[in-house]
Amino acid sequence: MPATQSDVFLHHNLIEQLANARQRTDELFALVKPDSLYERPIAERHRIVFYIGHLEAFDWNLFHERVLGLKTFHPEFDRLFAFGIDPVGGGLPTDQPSDWPSIEAVRDYVYKTRSVLDEKLADALADSLPPTPDGVPVSTLLNVAIEHRLMHAETLAYMLHQLPFDRKVGQRETSKDSASPVIQRNIEIPAGAVTLGLSREDGAFGWDNEFEAHTVDVPAFGIDQYKVTNGQYLDFVGADGYETREFWGDDGNDDDWSWKSQRNISHPAFWRRVGEQWMYRTMFEDVPLPLDWPVYLSQAEAKAFARWAGKSLPTEAEWQRAAYATARGDERPYPWGEQPPDGTLGNFDFARWSPVPVNAFPANRSAFGVQGTLGNGWEWTSTEFAPFPGFQPFAFYRGYSADFFDGKHFVMKGGSARTAACMVRRTFRNWFQSHYQYMYTGFRCVNRPSSAGRSSFRKS
Repeated sequence: MPATQSDVFLHHNLIEQLANARQRTDELFALVKPDSLYERPIAERHRIVFYIGHLEAFDWNLFHERVLGLKTFHPEFDRLFAFGIDPVGGGLPTDQPSDWPSIEAVRDYVYKTRSVLDEKLADALADSLPPTPDGVPVSTLLNVAIEHRLMHAETLAYMLHQLPFDRKVGQRETSKDSASPVIQRNIEIPAGAVTLGLSREDGAFGWDNEFEAHTVDVPAFGIDQYKVTNGQYLDFVGADGYETREFWGDDGNDDDWSWKSQRNISHPAFWRRVGEQWMYRTMFEDVPLPLDWPVYLSQAEAKAFARWAGKSLPTEAEWQRAAYATARGDERPYPWGEQPPDGTLGNFDFARWSPVPVNAFPANRSAFGVQGTLGNGWEWTSTEFAPFPGFQPFAFYRGYSADFFDGKHFVMKGGSARTAACMVRRTFRNWFQSHYQYMYTGFRCVNRPSSAGRSSFRKS
């Protein structure tokens, strides 16, 4: 059946988006000096060279046989670069640079893979692209390829953040954002309902863990107006928060305390102590600790601060209600309303390398007055990453979410400065293990009436 004009237009638009996403990741690899492409900036991650091959292998494995009926030309690389690793589970990788192919061979694979895919996809679009044999629309696969690459653009950014400055092509952060002094206050959120997830009937793209839409009843609670700042967290550090065991576990669970103690962790990974001064590691230089920027840290560190403050981390449903619901009982597409995200509304979509003050974008404000929920740093929740009612894994990528429904990963919401605009949608769910310090992830605290119980699920 020939493709309709609208289908062809949609597919061409998605292929253009894929090209733009490639440019994003190419620019990141270009930041690394050639003699440092086999470095491993974060012990739990692969070497940089892996990601150069991985992004193309993922696209090739997604399309070459399933959509285009092509034979592979380098099966060894298809397998070698197929999958990444979970940063904490399974122990640290022990491979050596000599275990990897030459950068020339990897780049030749990248060039051939892109060339063949681009040519064959263009030819196919000129004729017809029916759904795959398992019924998956080609537009879904293109969206998967785009967003997978954009996710890695953020992963690569925080990896390269930890690469020594002298191994990167030097740049400077040009932003000079400033804002009024941050006065943190508690925002009361009344009891009410919130919708989590996407409806399949809407036809919008989402990852498998975003489905199915359902309604959650949320008791009343209070939440910080802004993300917790470096300055607030410095008070916790100064109050011996890292040395006080009671802040690092509940009900006899001392996993967080053991992790912190065994690794001698005494401050967030983005901070550096130089003499008597705290410094902050940006992508290209150390700067005096910006007290009004959001603190980036692990969930374990965020929970410790919340206990010290006599509060908690929000659940996914609480965060969602504070960000998107209104007092009238409806919900907004974005915290601020209907307008699609752009550079006037928040710190996202690769506009900056660094955070900005937590109150720098007053228009990034929910109906209840909670500010800065989209961009400037993901936000930890206390909710374990788990399937929504009606969850169905992608037939072509069954482990994308399901492999992490293990009780060890927790939902993050919102987005960072290095999150693409298409992924600051209301239903997008990020997740990570609680002891991982390197993402661009902060938090805000909630307080609940003592009588508040757990929120109950009900199908919309």
